[in-house]
Amino acid sequence: MAGYKLNRVTSDIKITLSELLREVKDPRVSKLISIVKLDVSGDMSYASVYVSAIEGEEKTKESVKALNKSAAGFLRRELGARMKLRKVPEIRFIADDSIRKSSEILSIIKTFEKNNDSGDKEVNGEQDDL
Repeated sequence: MAGYKLNRVTSDIKITLSELLREVKDPRVSKLISIVKLDVSGDMSYASVYVSAIEGEEKTKESVKALNKSAAGFLRRELGARMKLRKVPEIRFIADDSIRKSSEILSIIKTFEKNNDSGDKEVNGEQDDL
């Protein structure tokens, strides 16, 4: 039962933090930042928030520095006020580059498919000549 509650609270924290990130007025924090993954410890003391910015890896790293340095306290306080949690986790932001990696993998797959399709046509053409 405890796992179910932790999963539910984790998803609620993710939704609320997504809303709060839009309200951060720090110019170093990207407006196009999104939460990729959220891990909350079992005792709800710590939350690791993996974020990514559309503008690229450098902007993501800059945003993470600003969030960890100056906005984490504000976000934690607002999170506690909006969700009315008994114990609000300490928030730690981590830059995530999984979006970039997934696009690289997709381009490799597409390249492989193109090469495979052209190879199939040559093989089929040779078989028709026989």
